Amino acid sequence: MTATHSLLARARLLAVLGVLAPFALVASACIGVDIARQDAALAAESNVRPGINDSFLKAESAAPHAARFETESREIYAHRVAIVEALHLRPGQSIADIGAGTGLFVEPFANAVGDAGTVYAVDIAPAMVAWIGQRIRREGLANVKPVKCSDRSAELPDASIDVAFVCDTYHHFEYPKNTLASIHKALRTGGELVVIDFHRIPGKTKQWTLDHVRAGEEVFRQEILDAGFELVERRDDLLEENWFARFRRITR
Repeated sequence: MTATHSLLARARLLAVLGVLAPFALVASACIGVDIARQDAALAAESNVRPGINDSFLKAESAAPHAARFETESREIYAHRVAIVEALHLRPGQSIADIGAGTGLFVEPFANAVGDAGTVYAVDIAPAMVAWIGQRIRREGLANVKPVKCSDRSAELPDASIDVAFVCDTYHHFEYPKNTLASIHKALRTGGELVVIDFHRIPGKTKQWTLDHVRAGEEVFRQEILDAGFELVERRDDLLEENWFARFRRITR
């Protein structure tokens, strides 16, 4: 290419860039406005279930909860092996058990992801986090990290996990938009959110559950979709009292 041709090519490139630059600036401005709107919506979110976590936050010990949560009469405990298998975890992955409670799933998750993987055991209650810490030391789970979350955030680093697991905990989210936004940020590209929660069917579901759980699956599912996820799997064959759904993080 001659010097003249080179100069002409550069001139054409600069001309194209000059035409595209305003469009790039407009696109950038639109993205900035959209992010600002999302941030404003999160800041304005009201508490959807005030006080639902008070008993856990006030607890001095998690022992009474362990006796209640880790029993064969609880469906989640009775089907814990099948639940872990349904996640299809692989060695080296990172999973966050959000609402880990007494740590029912920390050992099977730790075994599934192996020494190269990481399990974040996340809970809002100090007594639960302390209990999980004791469990980690007692069972020698070097790849498990307890995390104290807040009512608005899972408190996980950005792009730190492959799977977020929320079992019988979604209805405890006081600020679901904020919490889901934090989970979305914590998930890596293509990461998955698995949610298990109670069916809420008048005339069939226990009255305690109807009073305790603020909404049914359809409402919760739509909240999750609106937060930047797509539904990739829903299973009816795994549990009876609870529904199981797998979502994938999408880029917004």
